Amino acid sequence: MSIVFKALSTDTVRALQAGGADSNGQNPEVYTSDGQGVPCRHCLNFVGAGKDFLVVGHRPFGSVQPYAEMGPIFLCADRCERHDESGELPEVMTTPPQFIVRGYTADERIRYGTGKVVATSDVHAACERIFVNPQIAFIHVRSASNNCFYCRVERG
Repeated sequence: MSIVFKALSTDTVRALQAGGADSNGQNPEVYTSDGQGVPCRHCLNFVGAGKDFLVVGHRPFGSVQPYAEMGPIFLCADRCERHDESGELPEVMTTPPQFIVRGYTADERIRYGTGKVVATSDVHAACERIFVNPQIAFIHVRSASNNCFYCRVERG
């Protein structure tokens, strides 16, 4: 089975980079990276030392409902190119030792039993196992240490 890792949409990110309100209705906070552990959810690269980044509250769902988790994410403050959709684990996701993977139905509800903490080396295989269930419409990959959203995974 093929899968595709999908970064945040460019339209969403450009609005935030222009100072637009986040999912909390707040303006992005701006900080300067020390080059350590600031993964942009658009280009799926680390923000380099000395570069500004945004911290925003983000709800990666189309609706507000009980399962629509929201949390902080990082974005490059300057324009960056969206990560190409592919089945390869994005570079920014190769260094944390673990991630949470969780499947959702088409109505954006968690499908219980799909959420797991997996080793980084097992993310791809874990997503393939979750997609065996035809009720799964998409998967979120999240930080295992902070539960922050990294990217969406869809069938390829």
